[in-house]
Amino acid sequence: MTCIPYPPAGRPRLARALLLASAIAIPLLALASLMAGPRPLSLATVGHALAAFDPRNNEHLLLRHLRLPRTLLALVAGGALGVAGALMQTLTRNPLADPGLLGVNAGAAAAIAAAMALGAADGPAGQVVAGFAGAAAAGALVYAIGGLHRGHDPLRLVLAGAAMSAILLAITQIITLNSEDRVFDQFRHWVVGSLQGRSGQVLAAVLPAVALGAGGAVALGRALDALALGQDLGKTLGARPRLVWLGSAAVIVLLAGAATAAAGPLAFVGLAAPHLARHACGPGHRRVVPYAALTGACLLLAADTLGRVVAAPDEISAGIMAALLGGPLFVALARRAGMG
Repeated sequence: MTCIPYPPAGRPRLARALLLASAIAIPLLALASLMAGPRPLSLATVGHALAAFDPRNNEHLLLRHLRLPRTLLALVAGGALGVAGALMQTLTRNPLADPGLLGVNAGAAAAIAAAMALGAADGPAGQVVAGFAGAAAAGALVYAIGGLHRGHDPLRLVLAGAAMSAILLAITQIITLNSEDRVFDQFRHWVVGSLQGRSGQVLAAVLPAVALGAGGAVALGRALDALALGQDLGKTLGARPRLVWLGSAAVIVLLAGAATAAAGPLAFVGLAAPHLARHACGPGHRRVVPYAALTGACLLLAADTLGRVVAAPDEISAGIMAALLGGPLFVALARRAGMG
């Protein structure tokens, strides 16, 4: 397995610059997200809708019930993927890993395809429930097959995730190819990764899981830093490797499962955000986790907003735009590591 060394230490000026850039970018991107769309809204309209909501005004209803939940969901899902990616790269000792290696994306896809075929996931809320259940089940199977309960072997875990993803992908294809056209049409809108039409119900459904996962990631920060020094030294410092691994794996499923269930598979967010965070603040997880969350939130919100701007009055899904933004970064990381 090819690994890229993490930076040995943070860069205080760069870390402060990234924090300042995120603090400026998130409000500006959020405002652009509220204004952009097939029916553009003026800055004054946005301000009135937020400060003095009028339920008889169609533009106010559009902002409150569609664009505001969509903007908040982009921030929540992007932050969740950033944190999940940081933990995934630590667990596998592979900085090019992303949360999809645990089979989370494939599990969510298979569950949603099955639910659509049975008529149990016609709306976004139903898709979230099915997707999260599938992601959690796939993660549990990967842990069981990878023998995580017997010890922590990164290669074994990755191989188990790849095998499970291949099986679930085949199941998904069987379901979609042998179902009605309606099922295939619904599934293709989810599988490209999109925040379009996501209401406040979707945000409310995933927010508890993301909050729980984020709290778990923060709590595990000190133990992950100790284990990064080596298993023996980590034990000396009080870390319990098996519990840390199980806890980290559970956090990844919570965060990545919730984000994937809500918005579909979103490439490169969980890969790029941790790298940008580590480049600025070093490998310490107590700083990487919040920085990765901020960076992931900015990336996904930027991708979703740009997708509505560059193709107006139509839109390009957030998953496609995230890949277009993250692809060049992936190439740069590979070249920096001497892989290209």
